[in-house]
Amino acid sequence: MYKIFMTVRNRLAVTTKCVTALTRHSKLPFNLYIYDNLSNTNIPERFIYYSILFQKGIISQVTINTKDSTYGAFSKAVASNDFGLHHEMDPKKGSYEFLVFLDNDIIVCPGWDEIFKNAWLDVKKQGLQTVKVIGQNPGGIKFKKDLPQKIAGFKAKLGKFGGSALWCVQPNFFKDIGFLEMPKFLGIHKRHDQEYWHKLDKATGGQNYILGLDTTIGIHTGKYAGSICNVLSKTKDERTIDFRRQEEEIDKLSFDEFYLRIVNDKELVKDW
Repeated sequence: MYKIFMTVRNRLAVTTKCVTALTRHSKLPFNLYIYDNLSNTNIPERFIYYSILFQKGIISQVTINTKDSTYGAFSKAVASNDFGLHHEMDPKKGSYEFLVFLDNDIIVCPGWDEIFKNAWLDVKKQGLQTVKVIGQNPGGIKFKKDLPQKIAGFKAKLGKFGGSALWCVQPNFFKDIGFLEMPKFLGIHKRHDQEYWHKLDKATGGQNYILGLDTTIGIHTGKYAGSICNVLSKTKDERTIDFRRQEEEIDKLSFDEFYLRIVNDKELVKDW
């Protein structure tokens, strides 16, 4: 059993594809925690969708965040702390195999969670104590060094940085690495990853802390769905968040059609 922390803002069509990928491509049981942050599109459809997921037992929690509940700070950072605090209250927190940070535009591939499970088993078996995060290569990882041994059957690299759109961490992550300081996130639309890079660097004494596996665990579909953070970082005008065309294109495709399209987009697969 493991937990998934998923962040959502608008983009309902790709969210449905993301959740469908989890239900079809996961091999292990999981608890899904969705944090819907500041969404202002497809509100009736959004609540209907979440109610269907609830009735099917697919989600463990849905949190609807507003500007008030996120304090005017970067909503993903607030949601991350919220998830972490909730996890720390769990009497069974130490029994979970791992935690996953997942953006709603990541479509996981078949058997993705077993790869993470086996990777953590190998990391512990081989005494790689500085590894605090497992992701995929390239995934934004820098200062990479090849590991001489395979991890979970794949070549792997050890480095720093890496995008938290798909991070796999240990259940003690929030106790070990810590929580984010909200004053640093007031009035901005990014920096969740960067602040955790600083904390990870400090926790490991400046050593490499993220392990990237040379395999496709998840496909980042921002190319098709659009990037809210990138738009707001350029304009800071929420009225510019308009992905209706992309939403319509994604929504009209079945999951199988959408997955076939992205998995055959070689540039997309290699890009993240």
